[in-house]
Amino acid sequence: MMPPMSAAPAHAWETDEPLPAQDRYVTVRGLRLYVREQGDGHPLLLINGLGGHADMWGPAEDRLSETSHTIVFDAPGTGRSSTSLLPLPLPVVAKLLVRLLDELGHERVDVAGYSLGGVMAQQLARTAPHRVRRLALVSTSSGWGSAPPDLSSLALISTPARYLSPQLYKATSHLLDGGDRFRDPNLKHAQAERRNRHPPSVVGYAQQFLQGSTWSSLHWSWRLTMPTLVIGGARDRLVPVANALLLAHRIPGTRLHLLPDEGHLMLFDPTSASSPLLADFFSAPDHTRSAAWRTGEVVDDPDRVEQALRAAPGVQPLKALSGAYRAWVRGPVVRRVFGG
Repeated sequence: MMPPMSAAPAHAWETDEPLPAQDRYVTVRGLRLYVREQGDGHPLLLINGLGGHADMWGPAEDRLSETSHTIVFDAPGTGRSSTSLLPLPLPVVAKLLVRLLDELGHERVDVAGYSLGGVMAQQLARTAPHRVRRLALVSTSSGWGSAPPDLSSLALISTPARYLSPQLYKATSHLLDGGDRFRDPNLKHAQAERRNRHPPSVVGYAQQFLQGSTWSSLHWSWRLTMPTLVIGGARDRLVPVANALLLAHRIPGTRLHLLPDEGHLMLFDPTSASSPLLADFFSAPDHTRSAAWRTGEVVDDPDRVEQALRAAPGVQPLKALSGAYRAWVRGPVVRRVFGG
């Protein structure tokens, strides 16, 4: 059983004013979490990226709630949720998500994780596989063992500054995305307005950064058995597309979509092909008959994956260390302990 956790004081903008019917706060192990549910269909938990909050989902939430009962939330330390006094390892975060689902009355859900949220989604699928019907991983990675970002992207995400300054976000969003869409000033402005509405706490952001930088699924992801869809953007600078190949190769039976003209921020783009793929995958009565599944790629060539990882850009020495970690995972000790 997980011990109770104390929470730091709520953000200054949190109030006790009545929320719309679909919005509420749920207290889980002493942490007050903001949650919003809407739409009909099978419940779909959406897990956002580093420092992200529920309102950032925007067009993706609107599209997915047409065919699913979407659940969005602010993770501890982000948006309107309280901040833990102690850093929470990802297995603990996964247990918090299980308790949140219990509080909301959802026994089995679909899960879509974006960026760091994809890391959380993988951990949730490992911690409580019986609670996850289908899994989608978008613009994310296996953690250690993956291709790291380039130096400019890594420097940009190392602080929450882009959440605190709309001007900085507008000037640098293309460094994360890599595509052309987020050079559009109107799209930049709309996303900056959403992003800066509820910035993360500095402590909460640092805790999430620590979560993502000390974790890997590489040694156990082969154990995941739920139907999994992986979506990567070929122009993603923060999470190089080779990581999508690695995920699709490691998780059995996965289907992969590589979107050629899209980058890291694809889910925040109303014209992105990613949201229709997710809606089709999650809403189909039989996932194997969905177009997203039938047109997805099966990645079964380990040499192709390794070549893509070696060719990917990435800051050193992180790239070399990640390569060494992959080699260690393939070694006899890890195979004897974890299999795969």
